[in-house]
Amino acid sequence: MDLFPLASWIWIIFAIDSNLLSMLKHSLALHGGAGTILRSDMSPEKESQYLMALEEALESGFEILHKGGSALDAVEKSVSILEDCPLFNAGRGSVFTFDGKHEMDASIMDGCNLDGGAVAMLRNVKNPIHLARLVMDQSSHVFLAGEGAEEFAKSHQVEFQPSEYFYDEFRYQQWLSVKGSEEIMLDHISVKEHKFGTVGAVARDRHGNLAAATSTGGMTNKKFGRIGDTPMLGAGTYADNSSCAISCTGSGEYFIRINAAFHVHALMKYQRLSLHDACEKVVQDILPSIGGDGGLIGVDHSGNVCLSFNTEGMYRALKDSDGNKEVLIYT
Repeated sequence: MDLFPLASWIWIIFAIDSNLLSMLKHSLALHGGAGTILRSDMSPEKESQYLMALEEALESGFEILHKGGSALDAVEKSVSILEDCPLFNAGRGSVFTFDGKHEMDASIMDGCNLDGGAVAMLRNVKNPIHLARLVMDQSSHVFLAGEGAEEFAKSHQVEFQPSEYFYDEFRYQQWLSVKGSEEIMLDHISVKEHKFGTVGAVARDRHGNLAAATSTGGMTNKKFGRIGDTPMLGAGTYADNSSCAISCTGSGEYFIRINAAFHVHALMKYQRLSLHDACEKVVQDILPSIGGDGGLIGVDHSGNVCLSFNTEGMYRALKDSDGNKEVLIYT
């Protein structure tokens, strides 16, 4: 009996190893907002601070994936670190509302079973993303808002902070410039000493599960209980193991109108577009067609990552088990 050709055995072993590596691939991407980010308005010191904050959030989340942890834990960890950084409009760095308060929104979604948790109009909750995770894991609901969400938080010993914790001089001066007017300031609009908006993360773990998380402080001078796309599953956040995990940032009203995050999923699932092509279709074609700007980050079921935006820049970072890594601001 002839021996099986050695070359064939080598090919089979290579194919098995390649398939195993693909199955174990893990990826993480995050964003800290998109907008008109001009180098001329950014000092080297400030740029370094942003990059360091993105790096910390990226490495902390990726460590969880590298150790075999879940995509859910990774995105929650990365977003919570960005919430703790006053440079970004989420958690501690949240903007001021019309009445000089802070109102925060967040959501998280599990691509394994389509479970999700969302919170809106929170005041004084240190890490809204933790509360969104609790809504998903410890309640029979998906979306809680306002005083009810805060009551739920207290019943689960979620950490609160006094209003002073959320005070930031730049944010305060930003609010004073429009205080008493009907003007609502999008946080990603170009101003000196930028502190851009919504933060988010998406991940694929080595078990093949996807997850997405997003958190924001909303718009400066917002009133009437305005809620943007961030806590709305399908608009600002979405995850489905069969396609992708998405987190959005930008002019929220436009992302809501086109159901942006779910739109990427639908293009992939029903039109069989790649992650890259689906993201580009939504961000570069559909959003601008109705006047929307911003960006999104995505990861697909194979661990491929896409960072797409139609503005001058987007605070963003990615890392995967293939050795790819980026921490960037500008185009």
